[in-house]
Amino acid sequence: MNIQPLADRVLILPTPAEEKTIGGIIIPDSAKEKPLKGKVIATGKGTKDEEMVVKADDTVLYGKYAGTEVELDGTKYLIMRQSDILAIIS
Repeated sequence: MNIQPLADRVLILPTPAEEKTIGGIIIPDSAKEKPLKGKVIATGKGTKDEEMVVKADDTVLYGKYAGTEVELDGTKYLIMRQSDILAIIS
């Protein structure tokens, strides 16, 4: 199954949260910081007012609470508007 975002939306694969331990104690998933970086998987075509600047395979930074989480074939993705993306990392 493929997902094709519409208009100014972008499909992002978040980078996994880093494993952190404190003195041998492993921090559970619920306490980990959400990653703020990810890889663009697919983009919409943009709107007449806003052209699509990001493209597939770009690595981007996004806001902490940006996007909607979607699960496809056991993999979690984020769908968000292009305006929620803060920067492209080159």
